[in-house]
Amino acid sequence: MVDAASSFSRRGAKRQATAAARSHAAVSALDAEALDFYESLAGHSAAPPQSAAWVRAWVENVRPEGIVATLFQEKQPVLALALEVVPKGPLRTLRFMGGRHCNGNFPAGDLAAMPAVTASDILELAREIGRTRPDIDLIHLERLDAGNGPVRNPLLRHAHMPSPNIALAVDLAGGFEGVLERMSGKRKRKKHRSQTRKFEAAGGFRRIEAQTPEEAARLLDAFFAMKAKRFRKMGIADAFGSPAVRGFFHDLFVSDLRRTERQFFLEGLEVAGMLRAVTGSSICGRRMICEFGAIAEDDLAHASPGDFLFFDNIRLAAERGFEIYDFSVGDEPYKRLWCTLESTQFDVLLPLSAKGRLLAAGLRTLGAAKARVKSNPRLWSLVKRLRRQVAGGEALVSED
Repeated sequence: MVDAASSFSRRGAKRQATAAARSHAAVSALDAEALDFYESLAGHSAAPPQSAAWVRAWVENVRPEGIVATLFQEKQPVLALALEVVPKGPLRTLRFMGGRHCNGNFPAGDLAAMPAVTASDILELAREIGRTRPDIDLIHLERLDAGNGPVRNPLLRHAHMPSPNIALAVDLAGGFEGVLERMSGKRKRKKHRSQTRKFEAAGGFRRIEAQTPEEAARLLDAFFAMKAKRFRKMGIADAFGSPAVRGFFHDLFVSDLRRTERQFFLEGLEVAGMLRAVTGSSICGRRMICEFGAIAEDDLAHASPGDFLFFDNIRLAAERGFEIYDFSVGDEPYKRLWCTLESTQFDVLLPLSAKGRLLAAGLRTLGAAKARVKSNPRLWSLVKRLRRQVAGGEALVSED
């Protein structure tokens, strides 16, 4: 794998010099002017975690130290990266804003111009970051989507490796009836009718799609509580636990209510006046993405309120004309009940120092080890069991 700090070969020097003549990069501190510039590029090209709304909400709540790095060709901006500085021990790295909450990442920019981006351009962007911020050791871009429609992700022009977690999705071709025909529809309908009777007997139910700030706050608060309980049970540190992260999601979903073309949605299943399942979704082109979900582990958990809500979410996505319902990263049994599409996301490591090269080598090794563990059902089951045992001692670990 080529490092950003690697020297060019003589054979490629002339070609690199020609590319440099038409391409250059610029790096700005994360201030109001840089955010306005980034927003002008994001438009409909960026993946949801690279949207202007996502970046602004993260900046306003988390207050990260960060940069906006832009690649230009013929003096026109082609792509921009909004990145935050994250310490790793004595080292400093750059990542997408939102960290583990970012999946299916694709940069903001000009989709028409992105096919012309080369590996040399990505290296030049990394070098400019290194020149502007010599304190940064590594640029770590995780879970990159392979493309946005027909446009390949320009960041993957550089050497990359598969992310440890696969992504699963539902093909909505043929509408919801087509989905059911392919995925045991008779059994799914029967289960949905049985769940309906159980929820009606428990006091009635309704599906909620947040339309007001109050509804969004209620759904998010319920989700945070459900997820915290689930993470404790699994022995995993709560990725949604900090006030800053919770404030970010609140601002993201509430601010989206004011948009003419909405991109972020909250859905919930209420039974007997209590929320039993919550999902948060985003839109990227003709794809609806489930960004997160949780269920209440209470007296109705046996009735699978999460499965019930996904049934309706997938049905509505098909009725609204979406082509894909994307469950995002992570291989779980409840996703396999629906999904026929499996895809790989990718990681790019761009070291900017000798220490960064060592860290990159370690991360590559760790990523390969994670992938091996998660592809082995017996071993992955053992790891999850060990995490639960650790949780019994109240020592929580990260999700990975």
